[in-house]
Amino acid sequence: MGTTPAHSKGFIVLLALMMSLVALAVDAMLPALVTIAEDFNLSPATQVQWTITGLFVGLSIGQLIYGPWSDAVGRKRPIYLGFGLFILGSILCIVADSFVWFIAGRVLQGMGAAAPRVITMALVRDQLKGAAMARVMSVIFSVFIVVPIIAPALGQLVMSIAHWRWIFGVLLLMAVVTALWFGFFQEETLVPEKRRPLTLNSFVDSLKVLMNERAALAYTFVSGLIFGAFMGYLNSAPLLFIQLYHQGSNFALLFALAAGSIGVASLVNGRWVIRIGMRKMIHIALWCLLSLSVLFVGVLISTNGVPSLFLLMVYMMPAFFCIGILFGNLNSLAMEPLGAIAGMGSAFVAFISTLVGIPIGSLIGFSFNFTCYPIVLGFLLVALVSLIVIRLFDHPQKAEVA
Repeated sequence: MGTTPAHSKGFIVLLALMMSLVALAVDAMLPALVTIAEDFNLSPATQVQWTITGLFVGLSIGQLIYGPWSDAVGRKRPIYLGFGLFILGSILCIVADSFVWFIAGRVLQGMGAAAPRVITMALVRDQLKGAAMARVMSVIFSVFIVVPIIAPALGQLVMSIAHWRWIFGVLLLMAVVTALWFGFFQEETLVPEKRRPLTLNSFVDSLKVLMNERAALAYTFVSGLIFGAFMGYLNSAPLLFIQLYHQGSNFALLFALAAGSIGVASLVNGRWVIRIGMRKMIHIALWCLLSLSVLFVGVLISTNGVPSLFLLMVYMMPAFFCIGILFGNLNSLAMEPLGAIAGMGSAFVAFISTLVGIPIGSLIGFSFNFTCYPIVLGFLLVALVSLIVIRLFDHPQKAEVA
């Protein structure tokens, strides 16, 4: 049995596939949401948004478990369990004869996908550091950025030749192949002498550290707000583009334009953040998002909430560019004071931000009324609240090191 060296192309592709499992599980099925609502006789059709929410509920639970567990027992066993749950959830989605069982499958998928998503960075950290680690991670994230852009096109392709349930067949196949690749060719990266026992005391102590860091809590909360607005868009996008604008055949392209803006922002941020700093980047992005949304509310008022598709995309692309700037910087600042509890802290930050985002995303999604008001007002309000939270709770005592 061979191993996959940390510097090799095989290792990078493997980890990119593992990290992409969540994005594929969300975005590949977006073109099918309207059809799923019809097949399960959902009324109102907005109930189908539990398909997205269910996956993120499972993801939030898994994120809290896998990180600390992998520090205690090694990386491979938790990832095996994660792949197993994802495969089981995919099978349940394929065979489910009721919407309740279908959502149960999505929750299992989320719980399963959390393992490779959370532990992937630990696999790199265990083997590399410094410039070598940064180089490998940059390549992995470049691949990861592309996935949300092409995933809806994959879903549309499957639906053009087969039933929508075959989308979950593709996800199942990908999970099996990736799990086998990982199992046979990736060695354990966390040696026994570096493992840390997982105890109730260590869990409570780490939670106390987080609760005492006002800035970490503030940026974790704001990260959840921004994620909630993004999740609201994910919930609404199929109804928005397919039913309101009748762009079913162009859904993948329209979604790719918005997702592509996030990818471009991630690349731009890597250059700008060194000169400007994370806090200033966040403030600029939030003020731009707030200003864009206020201006676009005026457009909505003049068009009864349904502007032309061109005007909508003119708003969406820079708005998602702002969100792309925010995602990485908010998580980095949330983790900045938590170096002493990095593993547990990462799990807490991911869990809390997802927990904050789920009700916000659900509220935006279920408020969809065949206008653009819920999405735009959602972006406006989370930007405004985020600025207020940061102003109240983030008081850096020393100059920021970006």
